[in-house]
Amino acid sequence: MTDDAATHLSGAGRSRTARAVLAERCRGVTGARWFAVAVFALIIANALVLGIETYTGVVHRWHGQLKLVEHCFLAAFTVEILLRAGAHADRPRDFFRDPWNLFDLAVVFSAFLPVVRENGTILRLLRLARVLRTARFLPQLRVFLVAVGRSLPGTLSFLIVGALLLYVYAMVGWVAFAESDPEHFGSLGRAVLTLFLLMTLDGLGDSVRAGLEISRWSIVYYASYVLLASFVLVNVLIGVVISSLDEARDLEREQEEARGAADAVLPATALPLPGPARSAGTEAERELRERILTARRALDDLEAGLQRVFAPPPQGAEGIPPGPDPG
Repeated sequence: MTDDAATHLSGAGRSRTARAVLAERCRGVTGARWFAVAVFALIIANALVLGIETYTGVVHRWHGQLKLVEHCFLAAFTVEILLRAGAHADRPRDFFRDPWNLFDLAVVFSAFLPVVRENGTILRLLRLARVLRTARFLPQLRVFLVAVGRSLPGTLSFLIVGALLLYVYAMVGWVAFAESDPEHFGSLGRAVLTLFLLMTLDGLGDSVRAGLEISRWSIVYYASYVLLASFVLVNVLIGVVISSLDEARDLEREQEEARGAADAVLPATALPLPGPARSAGTEAERELRERILTARRALDDLEAGLQRVFAPPPQGAEGIPPGPDPG
């Protein structure tokens, strides 16, 4: 191996060692309970400041102080993200695989973009999005948000079926009740709005009474719609959400187990031992193996000797020990 190659390998080893040391120190900070409590308190304080800024008088009187507080919040959240990124210095890909890290990164560092900083509405929305970061520190809320995200495909199917049901019943209601009840069924839009409110059982009694004044068959129309829309579809949606919640809980449990296994393995492999230390460890292991083999041989020899001492005497052909030789 040439001197340049050796120098390159030595530099790469020192670089990996430096990243491992940085990651270990940052993990010591981000993994501490006080760090999580401090960040959670910052998020809650940020939410309170956002609420205070809705009062015009307070904003006019304390405008400079509130601006300074916002800059302090931004600096604190930036330091937090940098520490979390530093905790993955030895494995940076894992940092970007976590969706919560990507969300935190987007929310915090978007405030530094010139377009966002100049738009007060977008900046307030981003500051409001920081409140959602409490899900990182509340496992149940995190599971709920994941469940909502996983239930979106099923919810989309529910919306399509619900829209078709609304459209069909709205057209039937327009044909049957447009002339007699134009306020609620005078057009397709009014019929859809009326039926959407009936889905929540709001004003169902008044609608049924008004329908009975028009025709006795209206009870079939309202009863079938309420049965399908308020009971069947809503229960289907609840089932989709509950199923997604169970999946989110299982996913959270698997991620916790994976993180626990990674944390258990990481300390043993985080810092590579230098060459002399590895050589010393190898010599110690070799010496220990030799001692174990020597002890096993001694035990085998002792067992063989005991078997020879306590072995039964040999017997003759008839099963009787041979007597003394008469000759």
